[in-house]
Amino acid sequence: MKRHPVWLFDLDNTLHDANRAIFPHINRLMTDYLKTHLALDENQADALRVAYWQRYGATLVGLVRHHQVAPNHFLWHTHQFSDLPAMVHAESTLGHTLRRLKGRKVLFSNAPAHYSLRVLNILGIADCFDEIFCIEHLGYAPKPAPAGFRKVLARLRVRPQDCVMVEDSPENLRTARRFGIKTVLIGKGCQRPAHVDVKIRSLRELPGTVA
Repeated sequence: MKRHPVWLFDLDNTLHDANRAIFPHINRLMTDYLKTHLALDENQADALRVAYWQRYGATLVGLVRHHQVAPNHFLWHTHQFSDLPAMVHAESTLGHTLRRLKGRKVLFSNAPAHYSLRVLNILGIADCFDEIFCIEHLGYAPKPAPAGFRKVLARLRVRPQDCVMVEDSPENLRTARRFGIKTVLIGKGCQRPAHVDVKIRSLRELPGTVA
């Protein structure tokens, strides 16, 4: 009998469109946080936010390593929303798509848990996921760093080759491929990197696409 895969889903820009409203809001909050806590001006704070994100995969890592910022304090203050439901945008068929997929479904996100759970509930898909791994559960080692992948695979007690990772980030999928995880890149660009097994434009294409 064929074994169903374990699906590892990213959250932002994979299950919903974070670029439309959420990411610009979080970026502003992060820049404000750096201004306040590192005594920087607007341009300095914004440049440092971007530099740490590009270098480490998450601004948080640079702040912890170089400025001894408390991770939970930073994550809480940079993920506050006055009306999050109005900012969450996703395909109307999202729940139907996920429920069509055979196998365990796991959230594997660099976002904090309090935000991730709110988004899943707003989307009406929290019940689709058997496990949730957010930045706190990864020991604040965000993707694409291998440490988080090791933690997730160990906790799930699964072989990498039995997993399929669905992501919008080619770099995160590069690490997944090195572990032997099958990779699915979601996005509207035309190119499929060599380390990506399947490229899709919409989650609606996912059922039946991955063998």
